[in-house]
Amino acid sequence: MKTPVFLGSSTAIITPFKDGKVDFKKFGELIDLQIAGGVAAITVCGTTGESSTQSLEEHIATVDFCVKHVNSRVKVIAGTGSNDTQDALFLSQAAEKSGADALLMVTPYYNKTTQLGLVRHFSFVADRVRIPIILYNVPARTGMSFTKETYVELSKHPNINGVKEASGSFKLIASTLASCGDEFNVWSGNDEDVVPMMSIGGKGVITVLGNVAPAVVVEMTALCLAGDFKRAAEIQLKYLDLVGKLFIEVNPMPVKAALNLMGLDVGEPRMPLCELAPESLEQLKGAMAEVGLI
Repeated sequence: MKTPVFLGSSTAIITPFKDGKVDFKKFGELIDLQIAGGVAAITVCGTTGESSTQSLEEHIATVDFCVKHVNSRVKVIAGTGSNDTQDALFLSQAAEKSGADALLMVTPYYNKTTQLGLVRHFSFVADRVRIPIILYNVPARTGMSFTKETYVELSKHPNINGVKEASGSFKLIASTLASCGDEFNVWSGNDEDVVPMMSIGGKGVITVLGNVAPAVVVEMTALCLAGDFKRAAEIQLKYLDLVGKLFIEVNPMPVKAALNLMGLDVGEPRMPLCELAPESLEQLKGAMAEVGLI
């Protein structure tokens, strides 16, 4: 049996930028807000953290700052995925050296690979680090997906703890849970799927919504872990429109706009991402007002 890296909610935290650089002062404030909201873990330098626009040096510095600022108050999961296996290993070993508790590794994007290539890619890194790895399946971003059979094979590696599942395929998720049992943990990678996924054995969520409402996601996942899916579903449905609007344009453009609307001054996304179109911003404002965030 593999102990899950975390149970409940881990926010995929945004990276605030100012004058072209990471705004570490603001980043520390955002980390503190997450911990005050009760999250079990913080996921740094993931998709929502705009890791794809960071240099290797900046990426490493951002993870290192997060680990040191968190100071063991919650778990830190470092995004270290790449479509280059050697870069993924470099980032993973750097995150381990900084003191991260676990790694989040996305499937190779653009060049992609076969299922055999996935097994070799993740096993190569897992063989060379001592902290657990959470795989990340997000075919809408990467153009490829794991199969159940590949999950079963990777679950045999002692350092591969589970997967952040954002495929939206409940057939894949359910069959993986049935086949892997306690040797492979599954977390939702979609905020709209949290309750149904946890109802069949998911361990929680790595969340975008948590950036603006950490305590809400913590409560929803805690209710699921306690078996109270009725009350958890009420929260899920209450925030469903906002979740949709947080993806009205490419993530993390909407969630950064939302945080700015809340007065947190996190800056704009890095190019090629940009500010929201005016009509999208108005829809986001409406959804935030409906749940009392502004």
